[in-house]
Order: sequence, then C-alpha cells, then structure tokens
Amino acid sequence: MEHILKKYFGYDTFRPLQKDIINHVNDNKDCLVLMPTGGGKSICYQVPALMREGTAIVVSPLISLMKDQVESLRANGIATAALNSNNDENENIEIRRACISGKLKLLYISPERLLLEIDYLLQDMQISLFAIDEAHCISQWGHDFRPEYTQMGVLHQRFPHIPIVALTATADKITRQDIIRQLHLKDPKLFISSFDRPNLNLTVKRGYQQREKHSELVRFIRNHADESGIIYCMSRSKTESVAKMLEKQGISTAVYHAGLPAQVRDQAQSDFINDRVQVVCATIAFGMGINKSNVRWVVHYNLPKSIESFYQEIGRAGRDGMSADTLLFYSLGDLILLTKFATDSNQQSVNLEKLQRIQQYAEADICRRRILLNYFGEQNEKDCGNCDVCRNPPERFDGTVIIQKALSAIIRTNQQIGSNMLIDILRGSFSADLVEKGYDKLKTFGAGRDIPGRDWQDYVLQMLQLGYIEIAYNENNHLKITESGTHILFGRKTAELVIIKRIEQPYDKKKKKAAPAKPLFVAEMPNEDGDLFEELKALRKQLASHEAIPPYIVFSDKVLHQLAAIQPVTIDQFGEISGVGEIKKNKYGKDFISLIKQFKTGR
Repeated sequence: MEHILKKYFGYDTFRPLQKDIINHVNDNKDCLVLMPTGGGKSICYQVPALMREGTAIVVSPLISLMKDQVESLRANGIATAALNSNNDENENIEIRRACISGKLKLLYISPERLLLEIDYLLQDMQISLFAIDEAHCISQWGHDFRPEYTQMGVLHQRFPHIPIVALTATADKITRQDIIRQLHLKDPKLFISSFDRPNLNLTVKRGYQQREKHSELVRFIRNHADESGIIYCMSRSKTESVAKMLEKQGISTAVYHAGLPAQVRDQAQSDFINDRVQVVCATIAFGMGINKSNVRWVVHYNLPKSIESFYQEIGRAGRDGMSADTLLFYSLGDLILLTKFATDSNQQSVNLEKLQRIQQYAEADICRRRILLNYFGEQNEKDCGNCDVCRNPPERFDGTVIIQKALSAIIRTNQQIGSNMLIDILRGSFSADLVEKGYDKLKTFGAGRDIPGRDWQDYVLQMLQLGYIEIAYNENNHLKITESGTHILFGRKTAELVIIKRIEQPYDKKKKKAAPAKPLFVAEMPNEDGDLFEELKALRKQLASHEAIPPYIVFSDKVLHQLAAIQPVTIDQFGEISGVGEIKKNKYGKDFISLIKQFKTGR
C-alpha cells in the first residue's frame, strides 16, 4: 500500500483515515467517506484500485471532473479512461476493448452512461470496486440533487459481491442516511474525516452596496495579483456584469453559467484551469469538476443558500494545503431573495432552515470556523485565529438611540417600508418614491444622516439578528417591529450594537505581485527563495503547455514551494520531495534540477 502511494502519488505517508478506508475496501466491505474538498478522498479508491484485480468503476457527475481526474492519473502513469459523450465513437470502442481485456485500472463514467452499460460492458469486464464520487448528488436532501444518481442502488443487485465506496465533501446527517439507503449499502462503515481546513482564511463583509462591493472586490483581487480565484454569484446576469466590470479594470476574467453554450463554458473552464485567465465569475454550476490545486482565493458575491454549498465552494481554494483567502459579501437583499426562493421551493422547511444557518454564520460575532465545524458535527474547543472575527473581536456600544431612530421611522410609516426605504428616510434622501409617499415630512426624516448608509445597512442587519425587527416576506418584504423591538422603542430596555470596523488595507500600486501563499504543510519550512519559486512556476507552465495539460497537473504549488526551499540537485533528492512520484521524477526531474542548478550558480 505504501509502495503504491509513493510510486504513483509521491507521498511517504497516508493522511488520517485513508489507510483504514483502503483496508476496509480491500476486505470487500461498503463504506461512506466524508472528507473536505482537498482532504484526499480520491486516494481512498485509487490506491485499492491499483491493489486489486480488475478495473475500478468510478461514477462521476461531470465530464469536466472526469477529464481532470483522468489527466492527473495518466500523468502519474496509471492506465485510466473516461467513457462519455465527449469522446468520438472510435475512442469509446478502444476504451471498451481496454476494459474487457483488463488493461485499465480505473474507468470514469457518468450515472446515465453506467445505467446504459450495466447489461453490456459491465457484464463483460472484471470489476474491482465501485466508487460513487460526489455522493451527495444521490440525496434529495443534498445541495446538488441529481435524479439519475438515485438509480445507483441497482449496482448491489447486479454485483452483490463487489464493494461500494461512496464519497462526498459535505453531507449532514439526513443526507448521509439517504445516501446509504439509496445505494443499498450493506452494513456500511461511516468514515468522517475532520472538516477543518485551517489553511482557509474566512472573512465576511456585510452591508455593502454594489459600488462599494465592486471597489472592495477590485482591491482584493489586486492584492492577489497573478493568483487564480473564483467569484460565485447568485444569478447568471450578475456573473456577466461583474466580469465586465473586472475586465474594464484590466483583470482577465471568464464567465461560466448554465445559460451559456457548452462550447463557451468549456472554453471558460479550460482558460481558467490552464492559467490563461486569472478569474472566473460563475454560478454554482461551476466548480465541482475543478481539481485545480492552485486556486488561492474564492469570493461569494452573494450569500449562498446553505452551509453545505458554501463549504464545498470555498473548499475549491487551497486544495494543495497552502494558505488561501475566502471572502463572503452579505446583504439584506440577498437574504430576502433567498428566503423567497426557499419559500417557493418543494422543500420549504428544510431550505429555510439551511438558509437560517448560513445567515447565522454570516452574522456571527464568534469564531466562524467553529460555527462551520459545529454544523458538520465536529466540536472545536479553541478559536481558529484565521477568521475576521478572531483577528478583530467585536466591540459593543450602547446602540439604543440608533435603534430607536430606525424603529420610529418604521412605526411612522405604518410598518409599510423595506430596508432601503428605511435607510433613505433616516439618511434624508429625497428619492422620487420617498417624496411621493410624503415620507420627507416625517419627524424621523434625516434623523440618521450623520451615519453612513453602509453602516445603516449593517445596523439594520444587527437589529434583525437581535430580534427587534422581522421581515414580512408575504408583504413586499416590509419591516415589522417585534415585541422585543417595542421595548426598545418605548425606552423600557436598552440595547447594544457591534462597533463596525472597516479595516481595509488600500491596494499598494507599487506591490506588483502578491506575497506567495504560506506553506502550511511542513512544521518548520526553511526559508524558500521567492525568485526561484517564480522561475519554477514558469518552467511548470512551459512543460504543461508542451503536453497540453493544466500546469497544476505537472506539480502543485506545494511541490514548487518545497523545491524552492530544499533546492535538490540530484534525481534522488528530487524524488524525495513530497508529491513527486516515480513517473514524474523520471519525466521532469532533469528539467527542474537543471533550472535549480543554474539558479544556484547564477546568484
């Protein structure tokens, strides 16, 4: 087992649970594996596939994900193929022949294609195991429900003695139970890895209007110059408008959403994976097929609909275990729109509950990582130190007067206004709609003009969180004062608000490149040479371009950082680097060693 791990994947040791899972599968037993994105799920079925007789069938939901996995495995010298509609018929015939003759160790296939082949190809080949990747797609309670997956239960009926390993990065208890039931797993063992991703820096920014959001987004990306990132937006139109704005700022950006032709989507994904564009603006349709290990940041332009979706999407950053930034913009408008979607859905109560949990995360004034881990049933006794709340603990002040001004404006309009109109009244803005309704004559008109509009947005969110107001979603999202709110309004109680801190480092135009991500994978990493790292990165891109594969498939950023620190000058030393397997050592060793030697002698 260890020999295969080192030979093909370049690692000396397994991560927690990987060895136990592999042994369990090799004992012909079923299991459900929960590991965070970048946690090493693939190793759990790829290693037993190499150890066992026959071909492992890997059920995967997306052609892009199959392509990525196949390229990575082939680069490691493993006979792998994907049977799908992107291949021409001759290619699929060759793949079938290879399966029947036992030449392939892994075959990737979609659930739809598997159901077509179950009475034909699958009967004629020796199958070593079934791996159901992205298994949350099976469950109607999962966040990417896919009906075709529910028919995967037929596998155990047709192949009762072949083990099934189901794998996912995010599944709450109800989804886990549903996966086990739908797949008819026999006495499955549940393996749950730690969901903690300490390398991800978590930040939430609340109450930003569009112009402020754009300004902050550009500043954020400028501070990540030359580093790949993803921006998730709620709607297709928003992905396009944000991308247009970034392009005007000189930031190379692609757009990805389900409304675009397949060819355009494929080109956007290819450009991003191959580092031809820095940023992709996308809906949630993008990302499941992205194994790109050098994504250094993820931004949520809008509030996601659940913690599962959020955690899977931020997990696409820092897959190499190195530091990465995540940024979530949160506004009342997002909350109102998502509540409407959840209310109108077929699973209203479940979706509203999931929305409430992501809302609590966004509004939290305690360690955000602890909230995420707690959601997945993992307790953490200590604050993480790598989220905005830990770095800048909230301070409170007596906000009674501020809250009373807002509540007074709501009551004087007979509770017939939404949050934007409320802020216009408090700020004394003469909008046409406001004047038409006579709100400029109210006693509270302009009572809060000393407070910036963005701060008012935040205070209204806090009032909602504290339970002083609620939103009547069935009455055009009008704000209503609760019983707790009346106690504040009439001075029977006082209330505290959190002081809003706007700690925003301006972009330094002199700073041309982002500081390299911190290597978090070795306890005491020697100081690496940043210039050598950049040269190694350029060599990687050149080799990848020559082979027409994404740069991260040659080597991850993590490997390059080790090379820049350790600076091996022999093939054997090169092979000792974590992540350098036997095939890649022989294939790329001379090129990288030659560069390192030139660099050392040239200094």
